[in-house]
Amino acid sequence: MIITGKIRKFATISPKVVRLKGNVGEKIVQEVKITPQKEYPFSIVELKAQRGNDIQYRLEGKKNAKEYIITIENLKKDKGRYFDALILKTDSKIREEIKVNVYGYITDP
Repeated sequence: MIITGKIRKFATISPKVVRLKGNVGEKIVQEVKITPQKEYPFSIVELKAQRGNDIQYRLEGKKNAKEYIITIENLKKDKGRYFDALILKTDSKIREEIKVNVYGYITDP
């Protein structure tokens, strides 16, 4: 038996991967926008980092448009690379968790 069909989009996540790239001492920040599809509305009920050692993050929701903005900032003070992930818990039965990968690459000025 062959089953065919479309994969339906649950949310628009832009960008899908966060890359915090810059020099030691620079402020390195990136925003991620998450917009639920009309067919699959949800709210983000919790946000946490998998490790949380080298990043700081903040979640904001827009009241008029159903859109969330996560601001991620580098905290690493020395040269090097790191990997982390943000875990977003939702109130949706379809997809209870969304993961956003975060890569950091900090270089000497």
